[in-house]
Amino acid sequence: MRYITLPSLAALLGGLCLLSACSEHTPINYSGPTADWPVVGGTIGRGQYSALDQVTPQNVDRLEVAWTHHSGDFARASDGSGKVTAFEASPLVVNDTLYYCTPYNRIFALDPETGEERWVYDAEIDSTGVQSHICRGVTYWEDTQAAPGADCARRIFMSTVDGRMVGVDADTGRACADFGSAGAIDLMVGMEDFRQSGVYPTSPPLAIGDVLVTGALVIDNRSSKEAPGVVRGFDARSGELRWAFDPVPPSMTPVTAEDVKNGAAFTPSTPNAWSLISGDSERGIVYVPMGNPANDFYGGQVRKDLDYYGSSLVALDAATGAVKWHFQTVHHDLWDYDLAAQPVPFTQQTEAGPVPGVMVATKTGFIFLLNGETGEPLFPVEERPVAQTDVPGEVSSPTQPFPTKPAPLLPDLTEDDLWGLLSFYDEKACREQFAKLRYEGVFTPPSLEGSLQFPGFVGGVNWGGVSIDPVNNRAVVSFHRFPFMLKMVEREPGQHYAYNMEGAPYAMQPTLFGSPLGAPCIEPPWSYLAAVDLNTGEHLWQAPFGTLENLAPLGQFFPWGGMALGGNLQTAGGLVFIAATMDTQFRAFNASTGEELWSTGLPYSGHAMPMTYRLRPDSKQFVVIAAGGKGLFEMMGSKTGDALVAYALAD
Repeated sequence: MRYITLPSLAALLGGLCLLSACSEHTPINYSGPTADWPVVGGTIGRGQYSALDQVTPQNVDRLEVAWTHHSGDFARASDGSGKVTAFEASPLVVNDTLYYCTPYNRIFALDPETGEERWVYDAEIDSTGVQSHICRGVTYWEDTQAAPGADCARRIFMSTVDGRMVGVDADTGRACADFGSAGAIDLMVGMEDFRQSGVYPTSPPLAIGDVLVTGALVIDNRSSKEAPGVVRGFDARSGELRWAFDPVPPSMTPVTAEDVKNGAAFTPSTPNAWSLISGDSERGIVYVPMGNPANDFYGGQVRKDLDYYGSSLVALDAATGAVKWHFQTVHHDLWDYDLAAQPVPFTQQTEAGPVPGVMVATKTGFIFLLNGETGEPLFPVEERPVAQTDVPGEVSSPTQPFPTKPAPLLPDLTEDDLWGLLSFYDEKACREQFAKLRYEGVFTPPSLEGSLQFPGFVGGVNWGGVSIDPVNNRAVVSFHRFPFMLKMVEREPGQHYAYNMEGAPYAMQPTLFGSPLGAPCIEPPWSYLAAVDLNTGEHLWQAPFGTLENLAPLGQFFPWGGMALGGNLQTAGGLVFIAATMDTQFRAFNASTGEELWSTGLPYSGHAMPMTYRLRPDSKQFVVIAAGGKGLFEMMGSKTGDALVAYALAD
């Protein structure tokens, strides 16, 4: 059945008053709690939840811009520089100061209530060879052993696109001289052969105790020999390498921190961790979401045994880096179904008592709820037979893990899902194309004749797409429905391919499964929010969001959504805040029902994780979002810029 879901009446009216119903505002409640936001994600579990309740479903329509800050640090594909930016930073508010980083690795310290600048630190990066500049946030750390008033007793750490980690004084913005060399450590030690080759951190390090834990992005699908995907723990005072997790299988000997200090190099081409690493400080656990070994779409004899930790959640001992357990969400991943959303710890309430859990939401649309201490599934996970590869030299896994609860966010496609604006034209073309493609469900392997991949390699659930309300044990995820076609081709000399995959016998040509009019060949809407009860594993509600603004004439009137890249925020006030879609809207939903309550235009698209704070009993609650788009997705409608926008209730 075809359907179009319209926004709620409140959202369409945009907060307009009817008759005299809004002539008197309910006074702002100043008796509620106060809270800062000291970590990207709110806590080291990165659950994107706040106990603040000044903004509610009853008054959210009174939110207005309180201040906007522009850094000037952005680049668009249309500029001709060959570089683009993605403004995906989630600010911190701690030490009575707001801190955020720009795609060019500058740190701004602002007054959190006015947006006025206090200081600026410039890491002076060398971005040779870097096309897409990203900094998803900074890390705050206090040295409890430092003398009162000592320099760098409070520190801000930032990873840079030229492979460094810098530490600066949170009060002054000056480099901490005792951290590494003149305030910076070289993250390329142990992987010198890959300098300027597309390996650099984009997510903030995790501070747990006095250890800074970081992974790094490794550019996909260029070669079968890529940079190591090592995850490391550094001393927050000195910058010394404390430990290293070299993600090799048990059949290989991992390279240790001591080995590297003695001149060894980490193992190349191992799975990497580019997304947000989270933690559990009470249990001393670091949760690492892993990607894939090179190449993403072909394993064959190239990867050998390096799949062992691929597309897995790995739990590490925070003090030593030792593996406590790991759970693989995709075996021998041939689809680039790496873990893009942060894993989030929670406590499941059962008849037998509370159980420590961790939630893993994936690009496949599967949600795995695991025991946070052991990695055992909290609900049964079944190994089911799946379609097998017919690509010469490739060997696919005979089974894949399917969670029984929660139910998949994205059921497999059927012919009934095929769609077009004009049935006699583009829908007909979609059906003809579908008939030629191999498709046998979510794990249909890439093929030489062409396979349909759904969800596509962008998800499902992608970057930052998870929040958990620990009071109601409600998880909210954002996800999208975009099918792709994967076709393996035999490489020919001099030919350019989207994914060249040197070292493999094939290249990969991925394309959107779209109509001649450019729309996906499946029925809209294409982006959603969904809520899940973490105690029962049941779905609570599902709501489409997003429009075709920037993509089609009068697109703002088509509530069909698009790719949803960015996080959501839940509050005790009963709201879910999210931007994420390719349009320039920032929205609020009722956390209990999924009803859209409020929407406002941003200067640019917002693909970051929103955050909130209220510093004093006489102050307002602020909700802040980075709006700067994602340059790599300009063709999908993402609008690039540099605005950090704060909202608060109008008096």
